[in-house]
Amino acid sequence: MSSQILNLEPKAVWKHFHSLTQIPRPSKHEGAVVEFMKKFAAENHLECILDEVGNVILRKPASPGMENRKGIILQGHLDMVPQKNSDTAHDFEKDPIDAYIDGEWVTARGTTLGADNGIGVAAAMAVLESKDIAHGPIEALLTIDEETGMTGAFGLGAGILKGDILINLDSEDEGELYIGCAGGTDANAKFSYTEEPVSGHVKGVKISVTGLKGGHSGMDIVLGRGNANKVLFRFLKAYAEDLGFRMSAIEGGSLRNAIPREAFATGTVPEGKFNALKQAMEAYAAIAGAELAATEPDMALSVEEIYAPAKWIDNLTQKNLVRAINACPNGVIRMSDAMENLVETSTNLAIVKSKEGVVEVNSLMRSSVDTAKEGLAVMVASVFELAGAKIEFEGTYPGWRPNPSSEILKLAGEVYNEKYGKIPEVKAIHAGLECGLLGAVYPHWDMISFGPTIRYPHSPDEKVNIATVAKFYNYLLEMLQKAPLKS
Repeated sequence: MSSQILNLEPKAVWKHFHSLTQIPRPSKHEGAVVEFMKKFAAENHLECILDEVGNVILRKPASPGMENRKGIILQGHLDMVPQKNSDTAHDFEKDPIDAYIDGEWVTARGTTLGADNGIGVAAAMAVLESKDIAHGPIEALLTIDEETGMTGAFGLGAGILKGDILINLDSEDEGELYIGCAGGTDANAKFSYTEEPVSGHVKGVKISVTGLKGGHSGMDIVLGRGNANKVLFRFLKAYAEDLGFRMSAIEGGSLRNAIPREAFATGTVPEGKFNALKQAMEAYAAIAGAELAATEPDMALSVEEIYAPAKWIDNLTQKNLVRAINACPNGVIRMSDAMENLVETSTNLAIVKSKEGVVEVNSLMRSSVDTAKEGLAVMVASVFELAGAKIEFEGTYPGWRPNPSSEILKLAGEVYNEKYGKIPEVKAIHAGLECGLLGAVYPHWDMISFGPTIRYPHSPDEKVNIATVAKFYNYLLEMLQKAPLKS
């Protein structure tokens, strides 16, 4: 039963984590946990603010003798991902999580555990409740809906928080310090087309690109994997016009944040050109296969005969689409100057899909430098505008640019080395974190992120390593005791 974890050390953290496991809190259903935090604040005589979007902000004054320290904000999110095994009966809006000890780990029976980010929130609660921990002014910023939209971070207003340093408690590898993340923007281009009736003696054909690895468009973009849309449209640019291929439908990729694994074009060729099209594909497959041999050994390219469709996409739109997809940037655009082996700016040509007179082309652009992301957006827009498409940008969120000269990073490295006898790894991530959004509202904040070791988050296999929870919390306490002096 979940009460087993109450005997683990540090008891203050595990006590609060146990309480959180008993409160249903899936994303967008945080009402009960917000009320719980308000009650916790009242019981511990903490100032409590509920902002306009539902974030909880708690304040605790400095302990005696620490009033001259910079204010620190402990930040985490209240919601959890609701995932369960098919054979597990569980209602995430009503039922508690059944956590238990499994060797060196705490996990849950058949569901997500909620250590992401319940352990971080529990650590902040333990600090706020304590009577014997030395610390300067403390605030806790506990956001809502991080997992499905970062609604809380997006909605945080300026001027509410007073601190100078933000410690995000939502990282998942003990011994690593995170100091940067990428921002993002979705680019949505649309080609309007006319459907024309198929004429002449033609064969229906389907051109397929399959077997690519795909992957996360931020984390895996640096690996040089193939993009099925780019592979397909390179073939179409080289051979479609000469061999008389007319496109009826196109479908490539499925998610904006996934590198496309498959792409398909259906249409027709004149009866006498079908064999030539197959031969062209064989030649192209050898070229593309050789170029991507190291990263895409299972890539398959093919041409097959199908029933001839009744209509085509008009020829001008087809030409413009083929040119635009070939010209559109994709992949790593620039590596970071601030951190070794970190992608700064990238774009993923994620989806190309025709439906009801419109071909939609979706790209996700990422950068830890907002101006670089804006410059990339101009580049992408220029390509599609020249091709006659309409383009819009949405879902923009800012990045967190790494600052290797950060005062809190210097302190964090020194404290970790003194306490554990080694230098922690300093990292940034080419994906979105709440820190990027929060830092845009409070640009003066010095920010860092760390946490205990969590494995398989967002799945029923989620688990948190018991020993690293103690290391993480003791490290946090040491950081608070050695907080920088006010200027």
